Amino acid sequence: MNGHGVRKSRLFTSVACAAATLFLSTPALADATDDLEARIAALESMIGELRGELQAVRAEQAATADTIERLPAAAPAPAATAAPAAAPANGFQVGDTRVSIGGFVDADYHVTDISDGEIAPNSIARDFYIPGAIPVGGSGDGGADGDFTAQGSRFFLTTETPTENGSVRGRIEMDFLGSPGGDERVSNSYNPRLRVAWLEHGHWRFGQDWSTFQNTSAIPESASFLVGSDGMIFVRQPQLRYTNGNWQLAIENPDTTVTPYGGGARINAGDGALPDVVVRYNHSGPRGNLSVAGLVRNLAYETPGMDASAMGWGVSASGRLNLGEGSDIRASLTYGEGVGRYIGLNAVNGAVVTAAGDLEAIPVLGGLAAWRQMLDEDRRINLGVSWLEADNDVTLTGMSATRSVRSAFANYMVDIAPRVTVGAELLFGEREIESGATGSLSRITFSTKYNF
Repeated sequence: MNGHGVRKSRLFTSVACAAATLFLSTPALADATDDLEARIAALESMIGELRGELQAVRAEQAATADTIERLPAAAPAPAATAAPAAAPANGFQVGDTRVSIGGFVDADYHVTDISDGEIAPNSIARDFYIPGAIPVGGSGDGGADGDFTAQGSRFFLTTETPTENGSVRGRIEMDFLGSPGGDERVSNSYNPRLRVAWLEHGHWRFGQDWSTFQNTSAIPESASFLVGSDGMIFVRQPQLRYTNGNWQLAIENPDTTVTPYGGGARINAGDGALPDVVVRYNHSGPRGNLSVAGLVRNLAYETPGMDASAMGWGVSASGRLNLGEGSDIRASLTYGEGVGRYIGLNAVNGAVVTAAGDLEAIPVLGGLAAWRQMLDEDRRINLGVSWLEADNDVTLTGMSATRSVRSAFANYMVDIAPRVTVGAELLFGEREIESGATGSLSRITFSTKYNF
């Protein structure tokens, strides 16, 4: 028993004895008053002593409690099992896999004026600039058309899973442009479409991604989904890519687009067993980046009475030059034969059928240049031009084949809040066919985009 216990025991014993003495002696008090007074005096003395002892006990208890409060806290006992890892700031954890979600909400308003003919209300060319879709030789209605759309909104999901042989990464990305599942009559409901879907392990990437022939950092900033596409390499497709340092090697989807003999509607042949082959070298530094890429293709077209093929090839240089404080110049230059759908959003086909039933690759030359200038931390302007020229054999392609497409644009972009950008853009595009006839498109775009 400790000191506090002994003191408390003595205290309770003394009180009990005093009470017993008082009550057991009551009969004798009635006969002897003097003796009673003596007993009362003795009892008062005893109570005084007990009171002093009680105060001493309370003082000692208070001092002990103060000492306990001042002692450092004891270290917690080690947990029996390790606590689960905290979820990463940019996503969440599913087992061993880190998952991140992102994208943006994009609301655009386009006002489009066509000089010749019309673009159908449900055409994807009403939502962003497709140079090969500019009508030529028709008659417009004399008025501009307006379109509100949120189809450019996008979301993506990325994953990373550590393994004994290194991390496995993946990405799935979707938007709603060009969806056949909706219209503007009532609900504007549109199906998502696949943009990107790949997995990567070590040096290898498998799945659908931007073509290795394209440097995406050369794409100009735009208020709409895309500008300057005339001379731009712009392709997403299934592929197998190997990356080692600055070098990349890929085999990619070999689809061939063909112009019938004498001209006519485009044929997506989809024939041939050999994939397109791309080799690319990348250089990057504080002043920007530069990519040089080469493409070799086997163009193929088969019908019941025809089995034709031809070789296609192309070279491209593209990149971005940093001017400092967020300003830059973006540019690309491409030349080749049979590169067709890789440039200008397939404004020119890869090959044309000859009178003898063979394929002849179509030569093209195209490029773009865009300047981005920061005005302050939140405001900037973008100016750019883009063009593509085809060297058609008119005896094969006919006079309605596209000879050239070109465009110029300017936009003003403002960050009105963190991750929220509004912009206004002017675009003028023109398409010329081999007969010399031209058609033009003028478009004003207002956009609001929220990145998350």
